[in-house]
Amino acid sequence: MNESRTASIVGGGRPVTIVDIARASGVSKSTVSLVLKGSRLVKAETRARVEDAIERSGYIYNRGAANLRKSKSGLVGMVISDLTNPFFAELAVGIENALYQRGFVPILANTNEDRGRQSQVLRSMREHGVAGIVMSPARGTEAWQLTAELPTTIPTVLTMRRVVDSPFSYVGPDNRTGARMATKHLIQLGHRRIAFLGGFSTMTTQLDRIEGWRDALEEAGITAEAALVVESMPTRAGGREAVRVAMGSPKRATAFVCYNDIVAIGVTRELALNGIRPGIDVGVVGFDDIAEAEHNAPPLTTVNADTLRLGGFAAESLFGVIHGGRAQTMSFIGTTRLVVRESCGALHASAGKEFV
Repeated sequence: MNESRTASIVGGGRPVTIVDIARASGVSKSTVSLVLKGSRLVKAETRARVEDAIERSGYIYNRGAANLRKSKSGLVGMVISDLTNPFFAELAVGIENALYQRGFVPILANTNEDRGRQSQVLRSMREHGVAGIVMSPARGTEAWQLTAELPTTIPTVLTMRRVVDSPFSYVGPDNRTGARMATKHLIQLGHRRIAFLGGFSTMTTQLDRIEGWRDALEEAGITAEAALVVESMPTRAGGREAVRVAMGSPKRATAFVCYNDIVAIGVTRELALNGIRPGIDVGVVGFDDIAEAEHNAPPLTTVNADTLRLGGFAAESLFGVIHGGRAQTMSFIGTTRLVVRESCGALHASAGKEFV
């Protein structure tokens, strides 16, 4: 059967082939193939003509046979470091939406920040013959581990967490600029002692965000004291623990830039339990703008990373690598923007109230 594709039976008892579709729509066989694969390289007018010919003929694309011929499956691995964090859940939705539109089915795995578990997941993905992998690496993952566990013949895109010296494409937000915006905003509100809470130095994301925090302080002529950085798990509990340490310092900070929204939510909860009012007594800013941020008490000022869109870009980057694109050209850094709500104290500062 031509091109390993089957179709409904038409006049003469012969199944319709890709060649018949090409002839009926006045295009080449390769153009029809691009339309079937959902490629954006085909002009809208040409795509419509091919799709019309497909509909009129009753042609059915046998994707399973095509995948066998190409030795590729329609499965894509999604390896996420922490699905208990709503940010990564939102990211996974963005990736899955884009995969679905291209006809791929995701295999989702949560590593729970465990590198041993991550190794097992990657081995299983290889055994299932996935067409590619989109991966948020577990904390502390190094380039040599990835190259040992993922041959470059398997199209792979890393997202949200860079791995230094990795050969794979990377898609994520502009962490440094985002944290710089958050810190600068607090400085403009009058703060001079601003702590950074959450994450670990083994996470490139944390290092990038601390660089942004440091940039803003130094631009304002403020010393970025090492004692103002408090590491913790990037969780609600980690946020509560970190702010307890920070508030116990002899020189207490008056504002906090948090590693992510989940840490910030933990911070605001711990402060409130101790009679300190976030957004009135102190300023708090998160990072990610998860759905929960707007409904926090108080609503969280945060850096929007356009999570769903980044998930889509990660999937698009993977499609590019699958179709032969070089990893270096498939990377993407998304823009960030500050979303001002109540937790930073902007409303109270504009009313002339002071922070303690």
